[in-house]
Amino acid sequence: MMYNMDEIGWYGKKIMARKAMTIQMEEQRETRQEIERGNDMEEGEATENLKEDLKAIPSWKSQISFRGLVASLFIGVMYSVIVMKLNLTTGLVPTLNVSAALLAFVLLRSWTKLLHKAGIISKPFTKQENTVVQTCAVACYSITIGGGFGSYLLGLNKKTYELAGADTEGNTAGSYKEPGVGWMTGFLFVTSFVGLFALVPLRKIMIVDYKLTYPSGTATAVLINGFHTTKGDKMAKKQVHGFAKYFVFSFLWSFFQWFFSGGQTCGFSQFPTFGLQAYKETFFFDFSLTYVGAGMICSHLVNISLILGAVLSCGVMWPLIREQKGDWYPSTISESNMRSLQGYKVFLSIALIMGDGLYNFLKITAITARNMHLRFINRNLKSDNNGMVLDDLQRNEAFMRETIPTWLACTGYLLFITISIISIPLMFPEVKWYYVVTAYILAPALGFCNAYGAGLTDINMAYNYGKIALFIISAWAGKDSGIVAGMVGCGVIKSVVSISADLMHDFKTAHLTLTSPRSMLISQAIGTAMGCVIAPLSFFLFYKAFDIGNPDGSFKAPYALIYRNMAILGVEGFSALPHHCLQLCYIFFAFAFVVNILRDVFPVKYGKWVPLPMCIAVPFLVGANFAIDMFVGSLIVFGWHKINSKKASLLIPAVASGLICGDGLWILPSSLLALAKVNPPICMKFVKPSVE
Repeated sequence: MMYNMDEIGWYGKKIMARKAMTIQMEEQRETRQEIERGNDMEEGEATENLKEDLKAIPSWKSQISFRGLVASLFIGVMYSVIVMKLNLTTGLVPTLNVSAALLAFVLLRSWTKLLHKAGIISKPFTKQENTVVQTCAVACYSITIGGGFGSYLLGLNKKTYELAGADTEGNTAGSYKEPGVGWMTGFLFVTSFVGLFALVPLRKIMIVDYKLTYPSGTATAVLINGFHTTKGDKMAKKQVHGFAKYFVFSFLWSFFQWFFSGGQTCGFSQFPTFGLQAYKETFFFDFSLTYVGAGMICSHLVNISLILGAVLSCGVMWPLIREQKGDWYPSTISESNMRSLQGYKVFLSIALIMGDGLYNFLKITAITARNMHLRFINRNLKSDNNGMVLDDLQRNEAFMRETIPTWLACTGYLLFITISIISIPLMFPEVKWYYVVTAYILAPALGFCNAYGAGLTDINMAYNYGKIALFIISAWAGKDSGIVAGMVGCGVIKSVVSISADLMHDFKTAHLTLTSPRSMLISQAIGTAMGCVIAPLSFFLFYKAFDIGNPDGSFKAPYALIYRNMAILGVEGFSALPHHCLQLCYIFFAFAFVVNILRDVFPVKYGKWVPLPMCIAVPFLVGANFAIDMFVGSLIVFGWHKINSKKASLLIPAVASGLICGDGLWILPSSLLALAKVNPPICMKFVKPSVE
């Protein structure tokens, strides 16, 4: 399903999703084998169990229930607030699919048991309903992650325009648009729903004919199948206890910290763990349980890469560049100016991101082309059913039993395209109607390539397609309107391409859990509609209460500035770069490319330790403190596995999710306090001792 991070990059997302799912599934191995392969029973008995499941499949209408939609709304709202905080701080959002599926299971299982104790008969809670609820909830908060609130949409506001250099040639005067609930909600509605219809007619080809694996969709299905067994129910209870315990602890710890944060650079989050000099370079542990939990979910390689990036940037590069002050850049301007140190931070991050993105774009394109070529030349060598086990045939039959009319998909696609062509130029006069038409002509082909590649590799390349569209449309529109047109065009392409791939992951989950594709499409549409309303509201909760986009504050929103400067590069070219920055960009771009090559050519036992350039890039703009938090999470996981590996495998995803959700949910009352002008009563601050 979704792995959302708004821009740590596809490899980090892939590792996070797989790590979370792998840990969750280690303890469920026996259950998984019984469900999927029948390794612990006779083959005939396993087939009989599948036959019973096939007979017990509820109709697609009954798979979508009112109680399920209420649960989806609750989970979607809670996680939208949490991931919005993550979006606007570092842009790093670990996958929460595991806890979303777990919460969906717990909420509805508890509800049915309460009704049963009260003597009220309710319909059974099935794995199909669990799948629908999880899909709807994730679709809801995915809009918060991928809707551009921390990147291309926020990059349009006046503050980011000023941070990028309001007096520079490429950053055209007046090329900004302040956030608004109305236009943001409308933009999300017209762009998000197009992706739902783009590839629906190809679902049989992708899932049944090509048999694409969609690893995250498969992992989600295994997770849900495992819950709906006797053993899975018992394990879920243990995980819920762990989640609840650390949720409460994290929430209360955040509440306690609030009392000491009554001023700029005050509180536990500013604790100079390694001394005041290291603190100035952002090397300190800031007691953020959100990122400790994220570090527990991430693989060790992601966290090591983040630390490496922090040392390389904050420990080496920035002190060396500061020494060139007055030579490379004027000594009279602030370090936050794009012609000063901030420019090097932004453009070196972009170089790493683009080098990593280009390599993997070429790699996935080559893998996709090669795989499709092999399928083409081998298409007549054997029929689709040769070598296919009976279970697969029965799942395919159940998957294709209820059709989704092609005319409905085509009509929906054309309807939302027409609305977009009319409405987007009205929202953004800089975006001509033919830019939108061109984007939607290309979108189905790009969506197919992305969905096919995601099915093979579990890599969603939507952000890279979006960046390509950003550069092309920025250059096409020119200096007068290129920045706004480029970022809006990026959002249009990215939304269609990303949601198309996510929907195929959902269809794979439906195929393995015997859930109706109709109910999955409808639940995805309902969740998307929820997200289009909830995401802008959760964004404005932060935007009104906190100083969003301040490079020296807690809510840096780093990718808003990165996206705007990408658009400036598309319009102005390399003249936008500070002195000697281009040469450094060449070096870091090549570094990202070479590192990816080494990872692929080295033997697995060495290649798995090669750092991830996209992860290295994040501390360049955000700082080192969050990387230290995440590394602490890795140390906790490492130690826990040494003490009790079996218990750690079962509880780590739940504990990590509890830490993330507790700390993240505290943002709701804290933002309401900020809006009410209620300030913390104490400022805890650390300063150098006075010298007499």
